[in-house]
Amino acid sequence: GMVSNWTNIPPPLFKKVVIVLIDALRDDFVFGSKGKQFMPYTTQVIEKGTSYSFVAEAKPPTVTMPRIKALMTGSIPGFIDVVVNLNSPALLDDNLIWQAKTAGKRIIFYGDDTWVKLFPKHFVEYDGTTSFFVPDFTEVDDNVTRHLDRVLKREDWDILILHYLGLDHIGHMTGPSSPLVGPKLHEMDNILKKIHISLLSKEGEASLPNLLVVCGDHGMSETGSHGGSSEGEVHTPLLFISSAFEKRSGPITQPKVVQQTDLATTLAVGLGLPIPRNSLGNLILPVVGGKTMREQLRFLHLNGFQLSRLLQENTPAYEKDPGYEHFKIAEKSHGNWIKLYLDGNNSEILLNLGKKVLKQYLEALKTLSSSLSKQVAQYDMYSMMVGTVIILEVLFLLLLSTAKALSSRAEFEVPLSPPLFSLLFYLMCLMLCAVHVIVCTSAESLCYFCSMSWLTAVGMMVLISALMCGILSAVGKILESSRLPVKSPVVSNSSWSEVDVLILAGTIGHVLSLGASSFIEEEHQTWYFLINTLCLALCQELCRNHFLVKEGDPQHSITLKQNFENVKEAYECKNIDIPAADDSKLGKVASSAEFIKGSDKWISLASPWIILICCRLLRSLNQTGVQWAHRPDFGHWLTSSEHKSELSLLAAVSLVMIFILVQRKCSLVSKIAMALGLLGVYSYRAAIGNIIFPWQHDSKDISKGITEARFVYVFVLGIVFTGTKDLLKSQVISADSSVKSTGLWEVYSGLVLLAALLFRPHNLPVLVFCLLIQTMMAKYIWRPLKFEAPQITIMHYWFGQAFFYFQGNSNGIATVDVSAGFVGLDSYVEIPAIFLTTFATYAGPLLWAIHLLCYLSSEVSRNSAAMGHGCFCYALVRSIPVAVYIILVTSLRYHLFIWSVFSPKLLYEGMHVFITAAICLFFTAMDQNQSHKVQD
Repeated sequence: GMVSNWTNIPPPLFKKVVIVLIDALRDDFVFGSKGKQFMPYTTQVIEKGTSYSFVAEAKPPTVTMPRIKALMTGSIPGFIDVVVNLNSPALLDDNLIWQAKTAGKRIIFYGDDTWVKLFPKHFVEYDGTTSFFVPDFTEVDDNVTRHLDRVLKREDWDILILHYLGLDHIGHMTGPSSPLVGPKLHEMDNILKKIHISLLSKEGEASLPNLLVVCGDHGMSETGSHGGSSEGEVHTPLLFISSAFEKRSGPITQPKVVQQTDLATTLAVGLGLPIPRNSLGNLILPVVGGKTMREQLRFLHLNGFQLSRLLQENTPAYEKDPGYEHFKIAEKSHGNWIKLYLDGNNSEILLNLGKKVLKQYLEALKTLSSSLSKQVAQYDMYSMMVGTVIILEVLFLLLLSTAKALSSRAEFEVPLSPPLFSLLFYLMCLMLCAVHVIVCTSAESLCYFCSMSWLTAVGMMVLISALMCGILSAVGKILESSRLPVKSPVVSNSSWSEVDVLILAGTIGHVLSLGASSFIEEEHQTWYFLINTLCLALCQELCRNHFLVKEGDPQHSITLKQNFENVKEAYECKNIDIPAADDSKLGKVASSAEFIKGSDKWISLASPWIILICCRLLRSLNQTGVQWAHRPDFGHWLTSSEHKSELSLLAAVSLVMIFILVQRKCSLVSKIAMALGLLGVYSYRAAIGNIIFPWQHDSKDISKGITEARFVYVFVLGIVFTGTKDLLKSQVISADSSVKSTGLWEVYSGLVLLAALLFRPHNLPVLVFCLLIQTMMAKYIWRPLKFEAPQITIMHYWFGQAFFYFQGNSNGIATVDVSAGFVGLDSYVEIPAIFLTTFATYAGPLLWAIHLLCYLSSEVSRNSAAMGHGCFCYALVRSIPVAVYIILVTSLRYHLFIWSVFSPKLLYEGMHVFITAAICLFFTAMDQNQSHKVQD
């Protein structure tokens, strides 16, 4: 008319809206064969009813809390929401729930309590269920459904939201091919039928129609998890069912793909609410397709105006943006159409022009959303730079301390006390505080570091200044020592071996590969290649050691003495006393040593090839990464229901092998505890239906296995307690290294038992091969070749990384086995669940790190500084890739795959750094006694 009405919100199109969100509902569960088989009513409505069906594409990370945010705000959440997902804070962004409450809509919610945390005081009635206790398939959904009959009869609500979690829990525990998925889908189908019939019965002729929305927050991968960006995880069904729509007719077509963020815009228009301020979504036009052309154009103009305003706020040169230009052209055409319409022109020209404007608006909306999704990511660069500076300072300190830390005294000293009293330190503190004040007072957007208390911020400035002064002091000392004249020049006869060159080249190569998204997606291939190459290099070293050393060489006598020591060690294990190996007695046992040498020689030569075979078998067990993750592997074959007998046999054999490989250094009590614990592991897996006992024909009596799991936990704690007691005894009372070695091995044994409990049955061979490779390398490779502690440390680190991927892990969040966090728990307890999930995920690197500690503690007699060298090298080899990766990910923050590839890897690296810090603290505690001895 004469006055623009763009500020007025159009009236609502629907009276009541019911949103049924089924967690982890994949698109093929509704549109595929499973949907036709288990969801007959929903399939009938899709094919012949009054409905519109779409495939909604979610953006990573595909975990619940960020997806709820996307559905209700229309925006793309930050990746940190993966971490915040555990304890969601209230959502402060403009959202559909807040708009509805402000407009006086009465909202009822039942289901996942994440909604209650995100939207506190928004619901007139609610009943939240915990989303993290994944072994619960039934009660978690029954607690939602029990309210349905009562609520559907009432008239005192406008929006009803139901969030069902059972399907997601089934996926986490048993995967998408589980026989439990079908009955759960059928249960959901019956619920949708009940709601739909109830909504239809309430509609009067004069009243507005009701709307039923069925959607998923995310899908699930082929292993049943989610968090990544595979097709199964990002594609979910989106159904709009209402009597307002025309009945479907004609051939069935493939559902069109829309963005998950489009739901917020579409529901806002349908409910007569303002579109959320930061929404990137486009109106799903078929939902309003029954309205007049004027109303449809009005809705699209509202959406376009909201997106163009958002673009203006985020882009200085917004007028040159293609989306904005398209919107302005469409807006002008819309004005021409309005003029024709008001003139009373009802000809074909008006209809064709209307369709043209409609098309222009849709193209403009698509381009605007695309532009905004690339630009809306705002990075807190100041906080990121502060963190990066601290990390780089720590790395430089480690690198500058390498010479002293790897010396015979293993001294690692950070020269912080002299710089704290220097003028430079205070000047740096003042300068950094001034920079902090300037940045925080001029910052337009929210800054995490600026939101900290002043005391914390000043503490960070002091830390940065102290580290910088420490670096300068260390550099000064190095320069000063290099100028001093060398009193007695010593000719170094140490040369780089092929293994040393390989270790250096492999470490540098891996660090450089982190700059490419494809190398991060398939990082397991890098580690598999490195350990295979390492085995070949070790084979060459062993051949040289056994065949190229002549009898007259000094090396031969060393080897002979070494073999004698091995014989002595073997007899000591059997409590048979052998006198010291002086030259006169050496000849008497030469024959027995030569015999041992003959048998060990061939086992030693075969060891690298046996390890290569083990690694090849492990690669076939779990396909990981992205490109080939969908391919069938031996693990999938074992976990299928028709191969339960084979899986049971493999699990039994694996548990027996674990006992044989671990018990050799344990005390009698620990051996008994280990045997009973491993029996409990089998009983637990049989109780939950993964495997069966020989006398069982089926697994009908499935339970949660809480009693069996807790039975195993008792033995885990008992073995670890026994080992800890020996460690304390060696530290406080006795200085006997054998007591410490026994204590460390028993702690290690306890962790192996815990890993056996948490690993899924088909992954138990990973644990067996881990123990077997460690045993072979310790006895037949590292000792004969007399490797130094730094070389052994890096080899442990490499194998630990490889075993991380052998477990089936990847750099995507979807491969985290959440079910491990609930073994033996009957409700969600946050700290134990996080600890168990973390341990199960990083079991490979952890077990190799603890084995390194056990091995080096037994080598102290050969090199008193071995523990210190090992600790330092482990910290250094972990710090270099992390520091470089943080710089790379900051520089690549606008990369196309920043959210799907680089960000998940950053989370994995962050957690790995925490674990490495804990390992290094344990190393330091174990080496404390030795360091005192060195200083004395």
